Amino acid sequence: MGKFKRVCVFCGSNSGNRKIFSDAALDLGRQLVERKMDLVYGGGSIGLMGLVSQTVYDGGRHVLGVIPTALVSVEISGHAVGEVLVVSDMHERKAEMARRADAFIALPGGYGTMEELLEMITWSQLGIHHKPVGLLNVDGYYDCLLGLFDKGVEEGFIKPCARNIVISAKNAEDLIQKMEEYVPERDRVAPSQSWSKHCTNDMNR
Repeated sequence: MGKFKRVCVFCGSNSGNRKIFSDAALDLGRQLVERKMDLVYGGGSIGLMGLVSQTVYDGGRHVLGVIPTALVSVEISGHAVGEVLVVSDMHERKAEMARRADAFIALPGGYGTMEELLEMITWSQLGIHHKPVGLLNVDGYYDCLLGLFDKGVEEGFIKPCARNIVISAKNAEDLIQKMEEYVPERDRVAPSQSWSKHCTNDMNR
């Protein structure tokens, strides 16, 4: 059994142009099932979102999809996977996903995936949560982003301790293991209690 009860996965509503991305999504789903971890995700039934959620659901684990009303008809094709929580907007979606998860993993994806990933990194840097943030760097998909983070450290915009927030690996098994071993090492900007209601103490569980 894994260390985390619920893992939030950020990923694309597209599958990408190569099979390696779909294979990675399926493998991540299987790894979560093997470790008896439940899934929190963006609620879509298409693309990599659909592959991860269906795999976890078929493996007998609980799946919670959080989706804004405006995207229900866009990202859910046919039937929803597992439990679906419909929220008012993107801000509420991210807040609910963050609140309900014990750790975060980003698969390859587009602007939305990267935006969700960067927000969780930022929240960690600010002390809003202390949960591991993992990047599944499939076939070097995120090499340029990781290089940008390193450039930020080099140029004095990112503190070295904050750079350590981002945990990356090329496959799901290695990534989850690294995340389970993660110990926060950074400067505290502000205590979690000082943030707004969607960043309350239960973010730090």
